[in-house]
Amino acid sequence: MNLAELFRHETDLESLYAGQTLFNEGEKGHLMYILMSGTAMIFVRDKLVETAEAGAIVGEMAMIDDATRTATVIAKTDCRFLPIERNRFNFLIQQTPNFALHVMRVIADRLRKADAIL
Repeated sequence: MNLAELFRHETDLESLYAGQTLFNEGEKGHLMYILMSGTAMIFVRDKLVETAEAGAIVGEMAMIDDATRTATVIAKTDCRFLPIERNRFNFLIQQTPNFALHVMRVIADRLRKADAIL
């Protein structure tokens, strides 16, 4: 599922320059993001666990619980992110079962990667 393609008509994007931080591990989060363009690095405990490309989601765990962020996301190249707030996330989950399955796969995949690295 290419989320950048699914949300291609969105205009309310957040831009980051290479080297800028989207969010930090330990922060409180209330948004998840879809990486619409660029490349971003995902760090857990200061270790690179994934390099995300356009279409990737980040911050998805903030939609599931109210705990702090478990990762830091830094733009590797100039990036554009689409913020998704909880109400929209819940709507997407209800209306698009494949979206829910995609989010669960991303969470499982990242947990496995982080576990293997840490």
